[in-house]
Amino acid sequence: MSSAAGNQTSSGATEDYSYGSWYIDEPQDSQELQPEGVVPSCHPSVPPGLLHTSLAVLSVVVLLLLALLVRCRQLWPHGGHSRSGLPSAVDFLTMDGPWTVPAAIFMVLFSSLCLLPLAEAPLPFLTLTSPSSRGPWKMLALLYYPAFYYSLAACATVRHAAAHLLGSVLSWAHFGVQVWQKAECPQAPKIYKYYSLLASMPLLLGLGFLSLWYPVQLVRSFSQRTGVGLERLQSSYPEEYLRTLLCLKKLRSSSHTSKHGFLSQAWICFRHYIYTPQRGFRLPLTLVLSATLTGTAIYQVALLLLVGVVPTIQKVRAGITTDVSYLLAGFGIVLSEDRQEVVELVKYHLWALEVCYISALVLSCSLTFLMLTRSLVTHRANLQALHRGAALDLGPLPQSPHPSRQAIFCWMNFSAYQTAFTCLGLLTQQIIFFLGTMALAFLVFMPVLHGSNLLLLQSLGSLWPFWLTLALAVTLQNMASHWVFLKTHHGWPELTNRCALYAATFLLFPINVLVGVMVAIWRVVLSALYNAVHLGQMDLSLLPPGAATLDPGYRTYCNFLKIEVNQSHPGMIAFCTLLLRTQKPRPHPAPQDGLRLGMEEEGMQLLQINDPVAKGTGPRARQGRARWGLTYTLLHNPALQTFRKRALSGARANGTQP
Repeated sequence: MSSAAGNQTSSGATEDYSYGSWYIDEPQDSQELQPEGVVPSCHPSVPPGLLHTSLAVLSVVVLLLLALLVRCRQLWPHGGHSRSGLPSAVDFLTMDGPWTVPAAIFMVLFSSLCLLPLAEAPLPFLTLTSPSSRGPWKMLALLYYPAFYYSLAACATVRHAAAHLLGSVLSWAHFGVQVWQKAECPQAPKIYKYYSLLASMPLLLGLGFLSLWYPVQLVRSFSQRTGVGLERLQSSYPEEYLRTLLCLKKLRSSSHTSKHGFLSQAWICFRHYIYTPQRGFRLPLTLVLSATLTGTAIYQVALLLLVGVVPTIQKVRAGITTDVSYLLAGFGIVLSEDRQEVVELVKYHLWALEVCYISALVLSCSLTFLMLTRSLVTHRANLQALHRGAALDLGPLPQSPHPSRQAIFCWMNFSAYQTAFTCLGLLTQQIIFFLGTMALAFLVFMPVLHGSNLLLLQSLGSLWPFWLTLALAVTLQNMASHWVFLKTHHGWPELTNRCALYAATFLLFPINVLVGVMVAIWRVVLSALYNAVHLGQMDLSLLPPGAATLDPGYRTYCNFLKIEVNQSHPGMIAFCTLLLRTQKPRPHPAPQDGLRLGMEEEGMQLLQINDPVAKGTGPRARQGRARWGLTYTLLHNPALQTFRKRALSGARANGTQP
């Protein structure tokens, strides 16, 4: 019996000790539980480095094929001889090319750079083990990504059916790789699990547009083999500009005779502050790119500010327990004797903090976007004035229309500066507006609604003699200035009661010092708000007119306008187009006519030489009158004086050289 019981006991003990774990929540089979909220690691089927290396090799091959295509086109008849073999990524100073492709390319490039700080490997084809070695590679990546997308942008500038075919293949490869990676690994552990996916939306949007644009252009290139459509496209904007310029007087006379109603006046006022397209004028490509980058920057910065703070506040609010009452009691803060009520109060205050943060973010984004649209209106007005030959009031900056080293440098940096100013301006506005809304919510609105913790109002109420004295002093001085010290004599205001004025000025000096302190504080707050809101605007200086040259943003903008007007004036482009049409025989269009030299560039070359054949006449009187009007504009517009030929020493009366 005892031995049997012992056997049963030993077998039972064996069964008990054979149990894998005493805790039912412990994972079985050596599996580790992931903490709540932690994103599990993702292992894609194809290494990202391999995909990126394949895209880089494909981009290099496409660029070499484009260079070979351009070089072969130069050897064809009427192909031109001034273009290099390497095609340009973006023709910044052309007014007739498609602006959608450069805008999409820059949006893709900027979105890739926004994802760079959080990337484990700055260059995807390199594997770095030490985090300290990522800094130099990230700086190198700032040069790598523009070169990486160079081929994708160059396929549009070549304007050739083969280039459109290469662009279709390359854009679909880029878009497919990005969609493949985001579909396999939509979550990432950095900042927020969906931040990488949301930040890649502009990148996917740009690549998706390019993957549709290039096939459409490929189909159009096969359907338009005569080259007429492209020529009309190249001359459409200068012709439209000339028509608007010649019809401007008629439009103005008709507008003066018509009566505007309330809606018309409201629409005119709306157009002064919100940019709307205008017939006969196009914004330069650089300004279009700046607007696109500004919109992308607003999205990226707002997304980072939103997902970096709001989910954390929500997690903290969801994890509040009764232990928070002990934590607050340790700092001498007792909200209530009931612990559950303390939990509800803390959650309520955290919810109010979240509302203040989101409200400040919405206000910052709205103001930044409105300032962008207002800047576009200012850009258009300044460019139109400069095209007419007007001299803008740009402060003490040099007004010479000739290009300079500093002007070229500023023109190159304009879009980049605009993007950086927008990011920093939005961040500054978010900080200021968040602090302001939080102060109003926690010091004014919530105490008034709940009738408790009226610290600010009680402190202001205890200083009522101070505020009453200041209010009475300001009110009495304004009333005395209007009724006592000022008298209208023969229709003109005159100073009177000088003795009383002197006495009041002397007696109220101490009180006016206190008023001056309040005014100084208000001046600091107002200037801070104004500069924060207008930090992203480069068309106005944040410094006084005498110190406008010290503002790098405003100086960059003025030099940018100088280069744009000097190098891409639509009147000069139209004149060069007319020169080519009248003086140069039109060649037979080739099957691929997109690689020929720009007409405005050839016209500029014609202006630099003496051509005795350049005295042909137009076949129609209407064309002759239009050309005479254009010639008059070229002669009398100061904005075009840099294009004029210098006086020739020893020139004869008939214009030939001795």
